[in-house]
Order: sequence, then C-alpha cells, then structure tokens
Amino acid sequence: MKKTLYVINPNSNTGVTAGIDAALDILRQDDAPKIECVTLKDGPPGIQTQRDVDLAAVLVREFAEQHREDAAGFVTACFSDPGLHSLREIPGVLSLGISEGSALTAMTLGQRFGVIAILDVSIPRHMRAWAAMGINDRVAGEVAIGRTVAELSDSEATLKSMIEAGKSLRDKHRADVLVMGCAGMARYRDSLQQAVGLPVVEPSQATVAMALGRLRLGW
Repeated sequence: MKKTLYVINPNSNTGVTAGIDAALDILRQDDAPKIECVTLKDGPPGIQTQRDVDLAAVLVREFAEQHREDAAGFVTACFSDPGLHSLREIPGVLSLGISEGSALTAMTLGQRFGVIAILDVSIPRHMRAWAAMGINDRVAGEVAIGRTVAELSDSEATLKSMIEAGKSLRDKHRADVLVMGCAGMARYRDSLQQAVGLPVVEPSQATVAMALGRLRLGW
C-alpha cells in the first residue's frame, strides 16, 4: 500500500491548510508518497504564543501515534515546529519541521536570510530556534507584519504588509533570501518574490521537498 507523507497543520484554521495544500501541488508525483495535508481540529485557531506551541505539540504527537502505521513521514507545518522533537522519539519515522527545513534551505540560496514574521511576539521564539540551531550569524533579521493567523486571509492587506517587510529586510537588514515565517502565508510566495526580487522560501514547500528527497534516498 502506498504510504502517506502527512503534512500537519497544528492549528484549527482550515483556510491555512488549504493554502498549504495548494502550495504543495507542484511536488505531487505518481511514484512518490501521497502528500496529505491535515488540520488538527482541536488545535488553537492560530499558533501565536508559546502556550499555543505547547498545546499543539501534544496534539501533533497524538496524531502521529494514531497514523504511524500508514505514514511515510510527518511534516509539522507550523513555523514554531511544535512537537518536532517529540516526533523524533518515534523510531523509524521521518519527522521534519518547516522552520528548521526553511532555514536550512535558505542557507543554500544566500548568505543571510530574513524572516517575515506575523507578530512581534513571535520573533523571540524564532530567535531561540536559530540559536539552538547555531545559525544566528546567518540570520539577517526579522520583521513582523502585525497580523494574526486569521488576518492573513485578507489578501490585499497581507501582501502589501509582506512586501513592505521584505523590502525592509532586503534594504535595511541586507538579507539576500527571504523566509515566510508562517504557514498561513503560503499563497503569497510568488507575488512576494516578484515584488521584492529576492528568492523567497515557502517553508512547507521547502520542507516537503526535503522529506520527499530523503524518502527517495532511504535516509
């Protein structure tokens, strides 16, 4: 039976899941594991605080335990990587998080990457992650657009704010690669990249591409 690569949206916002799912269409292949994007209905409406992250981590692990038999692997599709290290305690299961995956990808595209965050409160949490990875010197900076996960659905206002943040990261912080710091931003990648003129990493795309490569190679 063909196994499934589960891409887990740990919040309960189905619109975010739909955006991730659409962004991953380009990676779907008949001879590769099925990519299935799922919403955790019991998750917070948006993962914006450490408390949200801690709650989501438990739910992510529970989902993985329930689906491990038919899973090719799991991708945690939230920029705080909730539950990632817990998933990696499950023997023989590929587990990746989109924050880690997007940072690793960005560092192959340029020297210093900038992150477009949703809220200022998110930035210290991200910076802790970069410090834990030992990559602080590759992070040009982060700029928040001041929008909650739910507010990302306002396409015109969100894209305008993201373009402003991207240009600030390019011009003031000297970033040569941009990372979108929330899975809910997935639909804006192409427009943002065209407007700012830098490579833009969409975290779910980057990490699922990494997962598919590892599964193909048997790592």
